[in-house]
Order: sequence, then structure tokens, then C-alpha cells
Amino acid sequence: MVGFYACIVMVPCFWLLALFFAVGRERAANWLSGFHGLSKEEKAKYDRARMAKDERNACFLWGLIMLLGAGAALWITGWAALAAYGIWMVLFFRDVHLDTDRAFEKYKLPESQEEPDK
Repeated sequence: MVGFYACIVMVPCFWLLALFFAVGRERAANWLSGFHGLSKEEKAKYDRARMAKDERNACFLWGLIMLLGAGAALWITGWAALAAYGIWMVLFFRDVHLDTDRAFEKYKLPESQEEPDK
């Protein structure tokens, strides 16, 4: 039962974060770790809508993994919760970068498409 609760409590947390990034779109990208510290000129060089969309999708996927882990912990074995947390950790740390340039390089706009200051 502990595994079930350990997973099920994370589902609404992740899905609320997904909703935050879905509703906030470009503005929500400013809340990403490392991105909020950049200057306006630097932020204009990145596709914030795509960043928010990717983060929304990641949070939704994490919630789904925890939901499946909770179900498996309830009906199969409590150890399934540990597997769900393991899968989540792999996915989470795959996207963590200490270098801001490396973290956001796939979102960099071509020089001609940089957004004007808003």
C-alpha cells in the first residue's frame, strides 16, 4: 500500500505542472530552471513556446508513469512503485544539465527568427 500512495500522490503534482505549462505557454517557460536568470536579449534567442510544450509533455508523461506505477503497486506488487520512480528518475535526469547553453541548445532560434522584445 505504501508504494501505491508514494506514486499516486505524485500524479496530481505532475499533472498540475503540465496544466501550468499548457495554460502559460510562452510565459511559463520563464519558470524553467536556468532560463529565468537569462536577460531579455538572451531569452529572445529561444523558442519559448516549444520549451513550454516540451515541459508540459514531460510532466504529463511523468504523471502517467506514476499512475501506472500506482496501479501496478496496488494490483501486482508494491515493488512496482520503485520501478516507476526509477523510470521517472532516468527520464528526469536525462534532461538535467548544469550548463544553460547545453540545456536549451535545442530550442535556440535561427538568428533571423529571433523574437523581438515584448
